[in-house]
Amino acid sequence: MYEGPVQDLIDELGKLPGIGPKSAQRIAFHLLSLEPPEIDRLQAALQQVRDGVRFCEVCGTVSDQERCRICSDPRRDRTQICVVEEPKDVQAIERTREFRGRYHVLGGALDPLSGIGPDQLRIRELLTRIGNQEDGVDVAEVIIATDPNTEGEATATYLVRMLRDFPGLTVTRLASGLPMGGDLEFADELTLGRALSGRRTL
Repeated sequence: MYEGPVQDLIDELGKLPGIGPKSAQRIAFHLLSLEPPEIDRLQAALQQVRDGVRFCEVCGTVSDQERCRICSDPRRDRTQICVVEEPKDVQAIERTREFRGRYHVLGGALDPLSGIGPDQLRIRELLTRIGNQEDGVDVAEVIIATDPNTEGEATATYLVRMLRDFPGLTVTRLASGLPMGGDLEFADELTLGRALSGRRTL
């Protein structure tokens, strides 16, 4: 235990995801070694995050405007919506350069043990988006891209139930299975089973 502000800084850093006590201590002492202008820049960046970041009124991702750049882009396909859990998932899919539609960020996944139910997620907003024509265009496909874990699967199953009543709407799920460069012998049964059930014709 250190005294005063140093320990307070270590405690606050330790609350960040992926930062354990030792990492928090290393970061705190690194910050102590910085010059005042570098500390000021970090402080200004944190202030901007607190005061300047908002969430897109359409899809729910982080933005500095009322609408994010993807929702504002008229070249994006308005007939497709890719549903993800968090804003970071939008960036992961964007890096593939394979998807040209729009997104919907739920803000998490269903997790009853942690008290996260449908009302805590942006599911109602998704249903409203699909029910109302967006700029006069009907949504034709919803791609569910939640994480392939227990919470993500529960969320996907719930969304499929909610979306099945929309006429003419196709609901798809990201394929899951074997990673490129992987060996069959090292794949677990669940991953291999998913790969088999999701096989496609060549």
